[in-house]
This record gives sequence, C-alpha cells and structure tokens, in this order.
Amino acid sequence: MTDEEGGGALYVLTAVLLTPAQFPSILGDDFPEACSLLGVKPAARGYGLVLGQDEEGARWTVVVDDVSLVAMAIASWDCGMEYDLSPDERSIVVSLAGWPLALSVAAPGIPDPHDPEQGADGTGRVPLAPPSAEVWGPVQRRMGADQIAREWTGWRERVATDGGAAAAAHPGLARALREALEYTQSPPPPGRVRSSFAGEDVRTLRVDGPGWSLVARTGDAAFVLLDEEPSEVLAVPRDGDPDLGLPKLPELLAALDRVAVRPA
Repeated sequence: MTDEEGGGALYVLTAVLLTPAQFPSILGDDFPEACSLLGVKPAARGYGLVLGQDEEGARWTVVVDDVSLVAMAIASWDCGMEYDLSPDERSIVVSLAGWPLALSVAAPGIPDPHDPEQGADGTGRVPLAPPSAEVWGPVQRRMGADQIAREWTGWRERVATDGGAAAAAHPGLARALREALEYTQSPPPPGRVRSSFAGEDVRTLRVDGPGWSLVARTGDAAFVLLDEEPSEVLAVPRDGDPDLGLPKLPELLAALDRVAVRPA
C-alpha cells in the first residue's frame, strides 16, 4: 500500500482490529482508552491497524477506517489464504511511527525493522513500541488475561489443581467482582466487557477495570488478575458472597454476557 502522508510504499506485515468488541488489550482497559493511546477518536465503527515497513525498513502503524477490508484480510490470513491488503489512501486516518505490538516477521529485501526518528510521523510523539515484559502493571495484567483466554483448558486445569493464587477473601478480588457487578447495572465504557464465541452455547468473557482483569467462560469458571498481585491468578468462588452483595458466579457471568459487546 502507499502511505498518503509519507508518500512512500508500505510493506504490510500484519493487521489487527480496533473496535469496541475487538482490540489489542495492551492498548487499554476499554476501546476509548485504546483509541486515546493512538490519538484517534473512539468512532463507534472502529478502525483497522495496519503494521508494516517502509522502503527503508522503518516501522509504521497505519490507522484506517475501512474496518471491513481489514477484517476480511485477517479472516483470509487466518484461513491460510493470501490477501493483498491495500487500503485506499482516502481511508487512512493517521500514520504513526513504530509498532504497538511485537512482531517476529519482517519484509524481505529491505533493511531490518527499526523505528524512524522521533517526529517523523508529524505528531512529535515517541514511536510506538510493545510493552516491556520485565515489569508488572496494567498492560501485563491484561496480556495475562488474554493468555488465559487463549489457553483456557490448560489454565483451567492448573488453577483447579492448586486452588488459585489466593483465598477467596482477597480484598482485591472482592473489589474487582463488585465493580464487575456494577457494569451489569450501569453500562461501562465500550469494550470494558467483551464476549466472544468459545463453543456451542459457551462464550469467553473479558472484563477489565481499574487495576483488574477478569477472564471467564460462561457456565464454567472465572479468574481475576490484579495490578497489586504480580503474575498471580485468583480463582473466583462460585457461591458468591451475600454479605458483599455478590451473586453466584454463574449469575454474574450471565449478567455480564448480556451487557457485553460482541464481534459483528
């Protein structure tokens, strides 16, 4: 594709969606926060993020508003099919230096991936970069929840065996569940509660809040990760807690699924 702002060719390596129902969790707890990090308005339809290199090998992230085209490309790639992703120049919202995600691939025949100079994209911002794996914080907490969602069976068995990383009375766990329950009564920002297909009559839920992330499968189990508990996974008790006003877990998950945004 050709970058309208830079005027040069962009060799596309991959693309991801940035919509209320699907966005890289490392960018934020919700869709508006993810958009804010990239400096774009939280348009209801969302965006596509196209990651590639220019002719000198520099990393670029191009935000486009042609969501359907990017979704079609991703679906084709997931099926092992070739797809030439070349968004129309008129669909480009902004071109940002760097990549927000770590990529292990590179375009052949051009210099190795590297960041362009700060300010090369006209924003004056430091180039986008994937988060460090050396520290624990909101980004790593959300990435941990994403990993559990992807590897559900293994994590389900692992945590069921060791009983979770802390007792059900953990104050951070109780706080996260209370705030998750509040989402079912007062709608949170778009993307705080997301639901995706996990099998017949089963949904995977991803719920985020200030300092916590919840990952669950309806009719099954749920786990919470906290900023204050580095790398720990807390198993959510199934029986709820009447004293705290918390319903039983199946009821909470069903209520969250009802208010969740879903992929189109």
